[in-house]
Amino acid sequence: MTLSLIFKALADETRREILRLLREGDRTAGEIAGRFDLTKPTISHHLGVLKQANLVQDHRKGQHVYYSLNTTVFQEAAAWFLAVMEEKGRKAAVGTVTEQEAGGKKRGGGRACGKKIRTKAIPSPGRP
Repeated sequence: MTLSLIFKALADETRREILRLLREGDRTAGEIAGRFDLTKPTISHHLGVLKQANLVQDHRKGQHVYYSLNTTVFQEAAAWFLAVMEEKGRKAAVGTVTEQEAGGKKRGGGRACGKKIRTKAIPSPGRP
């Protein structure tokens, strides 16, 4: 699965509408074209992009070619999105702890965030 091909395919509204249509069941290219105010070559181009991304599959029955959804690719893409969101959630949780440790601000310690800093006087080497 190439995510860039999937995102390219999903970027177009017409292709997303074709996918919604195929959710209802397998369709021929003619049946799909009949639902749009586009030329058959344009629909054929969109179906080619969807096939290249492996979002749809085609199979021949007699003289007709039927298109159907490839749900496996959708599951793989959804798993990728979930992994990204989980990673983002983990980073946000770590960031929250850091903010709490910094006194609720994203700055370091000191008066700006109300955090007391203990200092220790270190004598200089030349002075008693």
